[in-house]
Amino acid sequence: MHNAGVIGLGDMGSGLAKNLINNGFKTTGLDLSKDRMVTFEAMGGSPAKTVAEVGQNATAVYVMVMNGDQAKSVILGDDGLVNHMSSGSVIILTATIKPSEAREIAAAMEGAGIHLIDSPVSGGFPGAQSGTLTMMAAGTNTVLDQYASVMQAVSKTIHRVGENAGDGQVVKSCLQSLIGSIFGATFEAAALAAKAGVKGDVLFNVFSTSGAGCGVANTALENIIDRRFEGTGSGIGTMHKDLTITLAMAEEIGVPLHMASTAMQIFHAGKSKYPDGDNWVCTRVIEDIIGAELHR
Repeated sequence: MHNAGVIGLGDMGSGLAKNLINNGFKTTGLDLSKDRMVTFEAMGGSPAKTVAEVGQNATAVYVMVMNGDQAKSVILGDDGLVNHMSSGSVIILTATIKPSEAREIAAAMEGAGIHLIDSPVSGGFPGAQSGTLTMMAAGTNTVLDQYASVMQAVSKTIHRVGENAGDGQVVKSCLQSLIGSIFGATFEAAALAAKAGVKGDVLFNVFSTSGAGCGVANTALENIIDRRFEGTGSGIGTMHKDLTITLAMAEEIGVPLHMASTAMQIFHAGKSKYPDGDNWVCTRVIEDIIGAELHR
């Protein structure tokens, strides 16, 4: 059995760590937050003081950081994983970053003897905590087979989407275009119902059993009608960042994204007014304008 590591123990990374530990993997972890490190140790993890220490104690390390610059630093820095992991080990990049950044990391790793699996995930906080994530994994079949057990420990479904770094990030960008658009439409529908006098539970019951019902819309609407706008593990900053990546990729290759662009404006507004809120807080911006709120 592989020794595992997790760098970044926030809403998503803590779930990775928990499920690795629960599946019997000796897991070393690192986060800048002392509170997160205390929680990690309490669940049975081995806290590290440096990235190098994580690399020295693991043959498979998950990198679940916020952006590409952080990923590059963790992987390629002087104190980074590439300089401290043993030959044949693997870095599993689960952070959502630009496809070009994943390719840059892979190019810089050439000749180091360390494998890279580019595998952003979907499922959010609930999926991470329950070990039911969907993984969009890009890597050679040999490496994916070799490290299947450490990936299965944190996921329900592993899609092999390509062999090259960046392939996973491209698929994730396409997915976020869809998810962001569904979110935006759900927020507007909720505001429309609020102003029209429809009760939240009525709207949820109809939506969740209709042709439009899906996990994304249902989760958003349930949090809206219960007025849970913080602490649900779905910080608005993450979706804002993901849509920024998606729209940049679309512009680069010349694809118009009307729905995702509109959704991005909703997330801009939500993040500007409620920067510490979760995705669903975008609804509050519209509610503030119309003078009505949707409650269960």
